[in-house]
Amino acid sequence: MAIRTKTPNVLDNPPISVQAKLAAAWTSFMFFYIYVDYFHLYKPGAIDEIRSGVVFEFDISGTLLTIFLAVIGIPALMVLLSTALPARVNRATNLVVALLYIPFSVVNAAGTSWDWASFYGLSIGIEVLLLAFILRSAWTWPRTPAVPAGPATTDLRQ
Repeated sequence: MAIRTKTPNVLDNPPISVQAKLAAAWTSFMFFYIYVDYFHLYKPGAIDEIRSGVVFEFDISGTLLTIFLAVIGIPALMVLLSTALPARVNRATNLVVALLYIPFSVVNAAGTSWDWASFYGLSIGIEVLLLAFILRSAWTWPRTPAVPAGPATTDLRQ
């Protein structure tokens, strides 16, 4: 008969790669961005504007929809690129794209009334926090020490 003693189980917290963190952050950003656009449809008059052929005071056209597709397509691609690109290119790409999306997220509130300040403030705040996480993760990407080339390296290889 075996006697079992109660030992506290410690949850394992294995390290997560930077690539996985970045892909998860871009996925969160993309889904949140889509839901903000979806919830915007509940704003009184939004669907009527769409039916009349206008979105955000722009006439609905193939060009406008292509721009919208690119705006959401870039974060969707960043999910893949964050896992597939080599570290140096990955880091630079994440830094550039996240920096470009911060002002883009803020501009989405342009022309809105104060009645909607909490909606846009919260949505922009969360988007910027996700982008800040991406920037921090990419900026602090761990580095491995380079092995210097030369006689010392030759000695190590022998």
